[in-house]
Amino acid sequence: MDLRNRRGVITGAGSGIGRELAVEFGRRGGDLLLVGRRQETLDETAELVRSAGGAASILELDVTAPGAAERIQAAAASPDLLVNNAGNVRAGRLDELPESDIHAMIDLNLTAPILLTRSLLGPLRAAGSDRGSIILNISSGIALVGMPFYTVYAATKSGIAHFGEALRRELHGTGVHVATAYPGATATPMMDSSTAGEDLGFGRRPVEDVVADVLAALESGAHEINTALPTRRKMQDLNVTDPLAVDAALAPRLGALEEATREHRSM
Repeated sequence: MDLRNRRGVITGAGSGIGRELAVEFGRRGGDLLLVGRRQETLDETAELVRSAGGAASILELDVTAPGAAERIQAAAASPDLLVNNAGNVRAGRLDELPESDIHAMIDLNLTAPILLTRSLLGPLRAAGSDRGSIILNISSGIALVGMPFYTVYAATKSGIAHFGEALRRELHGTGVHVATAYPGATATPMMDSSTAGEDLGFGRRPVEDVVADVLAALESGAHEINTALPTRRKMQDLNVTDPLAVDAALAPRLGALEEATREHRSM
């Protein structure tokens, strides 16, 4: 895939993986619509994109709001790139999660990107028949190994991964490249409220390294992009062949994992 001079939409562009992706597409000459909830952080990202050599406009918007997809569609200029990155997390025992947090995760992590993709599919198809277009969905390593205390988050991230897989097959031959990234724990503000570290399987990678891996994989034509550390890769492989062995390995650390993730919330 040629990532140069992309006209695109990036959600959750105010910080973390979304910001770093915006800067790197800007470095490649991108003209980007940056979408997020906070004007201040979007302005900061836009300035970084322009400093890197790209162009950027911003749209301060909660992508879960009614009509959000239509507003983004109206603001996007013939996009050939869509990055569904906006997401949130709330860890904890399922029976202790507030209903509002459950709905917030489903709405932002799953419903909003589906609706936005549907709204932009026309111009993305049109671009696909020209130079090819890209839909990049940011899932999570937790979609590959469902971790305790992340039940709803795992459901939403597994959902967006299978949405991408099904859409990829639906769009076969159209020139629309649908890819899914599965980042492991990444050093972004989203992880600041969790104290789980490498000993519990949540060793953090620098966001720059994660995004570099994602873009290199996209350039090579990959559809499934896993940026997890080797220790988590081993667990993912074991989860495919012997999931009950993963249960047994996690069981002695359940108490420590619950304590470390008790305050993990990014809403």
